[in-house]
Amino acid sequence: MSKFDLNPRTARYEFFGPPGAFFIILLLPITTYALYFGCSEETGGCPPAWATDRVVTAVSSLEWWKGLWDTEAACIYLAWYAFCVVAWAILPGDQIEGVALRTGEKKKYIINGFSTFLLAVGIAIGIIYQNGPEAFTFIYNKWIGFVTASFLMVFTLALYAYVMSFRPGKLLALGGNSGNIIYDFFIGRELNPTIGSFDIKSFNELRPGLMLWTIVDISMVCEQAVRRGGFGNVTDSMWLVLLFQGGYVADSLYNEPAVFTTMDIISDGFGFMLSVPIAWEPFAYSLQARYLVFKPVELGPFWTIAVFLVDAIGYYIFRAANGEKNNFRNGRNPKNLKYFTTASGSKLLTSGWWGRSRHPNYLGDLLMALAWSLPTGFNTPITYFYVSYFLILLIHRQSRDDENCKRKYGEDWEKYKKIVPYRIIPYVY
Repeated sequence: MSKFDLNPRTARYEFFGPPGAFFIILLLPITTYALYFGCSEETGGCPPAWATDRVVTAVSSLEWWKGLWDTEAACIYLAWYAFCVVAWAILPGDQIEGVALRTGEKKKYIINGFSTFLLAVGIAIGIIYQNGPEAFTFIYNKWIGFVTASFLMVFTLALYAYVMSFRPGKLLALGGNSGNIIYDFFIGRELNPTIGSFDIKSFNELRPGLMLWTIVDISMVCEQAVRRGGFGNVTDSMWLVLLFQGGYVADSLYNEPAVFTTMDIISDGFGFMLSVPIAWEPFAYSLQARYLVFKPVELGPFWTIAVFLVDAIGYYIFRAANGEKNNFRNGRNPKNLKYFTTASGSKLLTSGWWGRSRHPNYLGDLLMALAWSLPTGFNTPITYFYVSYFLILLIHRQSRDDENCKRKYGEDWEKYKKIVPYRIIPYVY
């Protein structure tokens, strides 16, 4: 097969093409900063007590822009990223093969994300045990510095991957070879950029951002403990947020092999779109924990149980649906689920959770996202940003998947949609 055939030029844009890509590249960092300045002690609440003219005055000040940088925070963040890389390199773990690439090659991946997570959490707990909660509040106190450092890493990784994708012999993503610099930088030009045996895309998918999310939450618990006189006085709402979000991260890393069958790994290149989670996840998704530091909420036994059940139901749906899918993809069908066979020989589940909707795991995700926001109460809609954003994200992701399947299966996809008509929520959407 010729090089031209192997890396054809991208024929269609997603995300509204280059203008949409440029908008998202600007929007995500701005939103992350806005979530802090729009909901923090520093600005007087959630939403802030700032008048519009004061906002304009602050942003137009050179001192305000200088305040976005914190050298100590940048060094700590760089040390964190280095820790994740070293842990990937030295911790033991199984090797698995990914899905076959267009070349027929199957990449091998080291599975040690969960052990890295346990090590990171163990080190954090050790620091807290030895020195008290006040030793681990630095993330709260240097929040903006960490946000800036993490986004600097995002752009560095995306730019490096884009530049290196022009070296000869690189396998490009089918969707990221448009020839437009902005769009390809965003979507990812090279499918699997590597440094030696270090696969940049799979590493950043689950490790630095997702794990740091839990470390950030632990820091928020410590900040509340210092303010309220010890861990015994930490609110039930804060413990719920740590339990829910930390449990989600632990589950994702424990089931690390499942990520290698996702669209991110199989078909998307590595660019800004897949590098931005290392900043977005820890500093946007942890909004609820940070809010509860300065606006503590006591739920009481009844509401604690009610919120816990919402999360538990969501987790059950999420894990049961993914379990059915992973078993079926690996040639197992313990529940004797029905399936639809396409003309190409592919098999699509039509019963069980996957008979109720085409993405039942997204329903579980949304219920969990709601449960993570409920502990903050109803004093502000800002703490429900995550579930609102996640709903939009999953609907868009479902539409991308639908388009890909339509191109892949043709008329068979239309037949399948008649069997399983609902996209995410049965009988609703």
